[in-house]
Amino acid sequence: MFPGDVDTLGADRPAIVMTGSGATRTWGELNERSIRLANYWHERGIDVGGHVALLMENVIEFAEVCWAAERSGRYYTPINSHLTSTEVAYIIENCGARAVITTTRLWPVLREALASLSVDVDVLCVGETDDVASYEEAIANADSVVRFTETAGQTMLYSSGTTGVPKGVWRPLSGRHPGDVVGIGLAIQMMWEGSPAMRYLSTAPLYHSAPMSFLLGTHRCGGTVYVMERFDATAACRALETYEITHSQWVPTMLSRMVQLDESFRSQLRLEAHRFAIHGAAPCPVPLKRAVLDWWGPILWEYYAGTEGPGSTVISPTEWLAHPGSVGRASAGTLHIVGEDGEELPAGEVGTVYFESVAATTFRYHGDDDKTESVRTSRGWSTMGDIGYLDDDGYLYLTDRKAFTIITGGVNVYPQEAENVLVGHPDIRDVAVFGIPDSDLGEVAHAVVQLRDGIEASLEKSNEILVFCQSHLSRIKCPRTLSFVPSLNRAETGKLSKAQLREDYLASLASE
Repeated sequence: MFPGDVDTLGADRPAIVMTGSGATRTWGELNERSIRLANYWHERGIDVGGHVALLMENVIEFAEVCWAAERSGRYYTPINSHLTSTEVAYIIENCGARAVITTTRLWPVLREALASLSVDVDVLCVGETDDVASYEEAIANADSVVRFTETAGQTMLYSSGTTGVPKGVWRPLSGRHPGDVVGIGLAIQMMWEGSPAMRYLSTAPLYHSAPMSFLLGTHRCGGTVYVMERFDATAACRALETYEITHSQWVPTMLSRMVQLDESFRSQLRLEAHRFAIHGAAPCPVPLKRAVLDWWGPILWEYYAGTEGPGSTVISPTEWLAHPGSVGRASAGTLHIVGEDGEELPAGEVGTVYFESVAATTFRYHGDDDKTESVRTSRGWSTMGDIGYLDDDGYLYLTDRKAFTIITGGVNVYPQEAENVLVGHPDIRDVAVFGIPDSDLGEVAHAVVQLRDGIEASLEKSNEILVFCQSHLSRIKCPRTLSFVPSLNRAETGKLSKAQLREDYLASLASE
């Protein structure tokens, strides 16, 4: 299903509700507004295969922008709302977006980004502002009758690699009808009893792959999506109870913060409607998962997947209790563990995790054929760069994450982006950034800095460097802490063992 099936879905039924403000879009409103926006783009010559972008926080219009693209065969790129103007400009130019939808809060960032571009981009703004076209006025003046070809659109999300340069994950348009239940929607329907009766709580920023996919997947099942403007542990618990949520999605940091709430508060919550809680995005510590299962009962499912989408795994609560620490068996594609010699490894042996599937051969990194080929084998299997092993029953256990990648609160952070900024500080000779454990976020970034000769290490210098990074890069990508070393001891080849640096740093903390 999709908003065009409004007669079946019920024009007055809620399609999306914001849990903070209570703002609601019915299926009838979502259908009409997404048609009007798609017609607006059509009038400006952005047709099937054209590209649009979104720079928006969690607002109710996010869903209708996605559906406007989804039902009219456009590529669309949600942009992280925490990025700097330089980062935003790069993505808009790289993806070739001809139109961007933004909000009053984010318009200043977008305005600065557009000033550095050499191409004209159509901009609409949700909310009040004097120097850019109004989203509401634009769709009010557009036709409410479909004037475009109704065929499925496609996201092109950006995922940074270890080089730190963002890469767009491109897939061909499918040619399917926009209401076909595929991908996440099919998983929700087949594994988690997705139906028009489901009430799904979306807890994370919608510009991320999984939250956006689950939103669209829930709608394809005919369900109602309840979106948190921003995550708060207490508010999330209240939303579960108030809206009688049946389905929800989390990252481990969220679960950690909720488990830490006062027991007297948690025990009073009435969560009988809550039947399927799904988590992913980052490894979940075994003790944390057991604590959630003790609280909610056996409803906590886990998946392993990625923006590139070559395959995925899923594990039910019952399976996890029998295989604690596993991320499950393949739910899309066939799993292979490959050694350094390129040969497949038997059960129990650790290697790089690959998926064999049609999807593994059809995605590519936009404008980077070398990067695309680097993640594929000659047999067409594709990897997201993770390390792990399979047990005798085919359950996957991840033993490491992407090379050097830090996962903080469920968000991937790539150290070289911060390193590229920090080496520009006049007092820094060399720098390395890596992840260190954090009880709340799972991991946070830490920088090890070698200062130039004659510069003294001090707390003031440390703070100055951290602020310097935050002035050039979004805060989540910057180190939270910093330490100084006399030398980083690079090899003659220029290579650096971050694993050893991290081990040495953690050992120094333990000895204090």
